[in-house]
Amino acid sequence: MVKTIITAILFATLASTKLPGTNICEAAENPIINDSQRTLVKITLDAGGKTLTATLASSKAAKDFLSLLPLKLTFEDLFGREKFAHLPRPLSEEGKRSRKYEVGTIAYWPPGPDVAIFYRDDGLEIPAPGIILLGKIESGVETLGELPSPIKMTFDLQGKTTD
Repeated sequence: MVKTIITAILFATLASTKLPGTNICEAAENPIINDSQRTLVKITLDAGGKTLTATLASSKAAKDFLSLLPLKLTFEDLFGREKFAHLPRPLSEEGKRSRKYEVGTIAYWPPGPDVAIFYRDDGLEIPAPGIILLGKIESGVETLGELPSPIKMTFDLQGKTTD
């Protein structure tokens, strides 16, 4: 009986333990997390006749963003490094917050509330309160810099078509 109770407590503790790597960048580099522990959600971004594919982070903010899809927004260019658009509502602020970004980062800027896609690194930091990682464009992000501003873009789940 005591063995059963100890086993149950141990199992419950392990099941509720948060694994390191709460976003795709951390999870991809963490050898402790195997593929069966990752849930990768792929989305598409249609912009100016081009379709880009992205992988969403594993965070409440990214899941909240996913709940808005399909989502058509009008993006403006900012500082020659990013395209940003105002979201229809605020997202959860639970997720990795950073003042740095990588080319291809899809991020949430809570004061907007805005979504931003970084297509060029200018070496500058994001002002406080920073951005929350939503996902990462897999390839072709540099084409966003060639698109006019403003431009309409549509996010959707990969494999779905939007009217």
